[in-house]
Amino acid sequence: MANIVIVGTQWGDEGKGKVVDLLAEFADIVVRFQGGNNAGHTMVVNGKQFISHLIPSGILQKKICLIGNGMVIDPAVLIEELDYLKSKGIDVGQDKLMISEKAHIIMPYHKQIDHARERMKGDKKIGTTGRGIGPSYEDKATRRGIRFVDFIDPEVFSKKVKTILEEKNFYLKEYLSSEPLDFDDIIDKYSEYAERLAPFVTNISLVISRAIKEGKQILFEGAQGTHLDIDHGTYPYVTSSNTIAGNACAGAGIGPKEITDVIGIVKAYTTRVGQGPFPSELFDETGDRIQEKGVEFGATTGRRRRCGWLDTVILRNAVRLNSLSSLAITKLDVLGGQEFLKICTGYEYDGKILNDFPASLNVLSACKPIYETLPGWSEDISNIRRIEDLPQNARNYLNRIEELAETLIQIISLGPARDETIIISNPYT
Repeated sequence: MANIVIVGTQWGDEGKGKVVDLLAEFADIVVRFQGGNNAGHTMVVNGKQFISHLIPSGILQKKICLIGNGMVIDPAVLIEELDYLKSKGIDVGQDKLMISEKAHIIMPYHKQIDHARERMKGDKKIGTTGRGIGPSYEDKATRRGIRFVDFIDPEVFSKKVKTILEEKNFYLKEYLSSEPLDFDDIIDKYSEYAERLAPFVTNISLVISRAIKEGKQILFEGAQGTHLDIDHGTYPYVTSSNTIAGNACAGAGIGPKEITDVIGIVKAYTTRVGQGPFPSELFDETGDRIQEKGVEFGATTGRRRRCGWLDTVILRNAVRLNSLSSLAITKLDVLGGQEFLKICTGYEYDGKILNDFPASLNVLSACKPIYETLPGWSEDISNIRRIEDLPQNARNYLNRIEELAETLIQIISLGPARDETIIISNPYT
């Protein structure tokens, strides 16, 4: 029996959705433990593209999918996603999807506050998606949030909204110069959402506990990446929750001893969406070529991703923070055709060499990457399915990643489709 956590090691967008979809075949249950619809997972199955924002990727493998208490949910987006998957012939019945009664609701005022704050910041904006994720987690921390167990109780929900809305409208109008919201409009719309979603709501912690006792295999998926973690990322250019593996326990309601493996997803180069320092970022034709060949646009926002060479300083940081047991390398095929490849092995700052990721953004912004250069390869590797069939230079690149990260590679993705993959060893078998 194996219970595996999948996490991103960089700034998100590493290709977690494909790896989750791939491994879900061998799992019985897939659990999403944090984040909201500020993240998107793109999967390609039988030539068809599927994008999920809230429902775990395992739904395509007809697995039981759980939305954990660590998430914040926009009910309108979740219903839209249910309808989207149904239109694609994907079964998302109550036996396939369950929502934690303790997960929090994203309300209209959360989204309005999100947008208004970004407008006020101007050039100093964080780069939020504007989907109300941060304000929702904010209310959760200050004990003013609304959980699903309250959301599906009309009387409790109405009382909570009435109390909270008075304060939110004052803040929106008087400080953010934004339009106040109408109580009746919210209640009417959200009551419809609650009626639709109520049958899916249950105690996720109990579901997982029973499954573990029955010897079921579970896959836990997070959103974003390690360096967008609110505690361990490039704060304040981070998301509003803990993205590291440790939060799989808190965000799903299980104890840490139940986790058997943690797989870190590593894009073969580095990308970042939005603001914040990025030491290995490329501003030349190479960066543009990687961006175009890798189709580097956010699945949720559509924003162009910034691209750079692989940074093993942040990779080593992720290995430590997540206790990674192995790595999955994605988009290795994108690097084909490069005469040479560079790997950032450290930073130079103020005449000193830094091998560890600094907390200070002032320091990080002034860091210059220290590169190692390796020869590239010209062959098309997308049809290769055994590691020994890869060009020697591609294998050398992978070997060097293993050495620098001190962690073995288990999976290599060579394209977006499920079968465009080399599985060196399957963690579930």
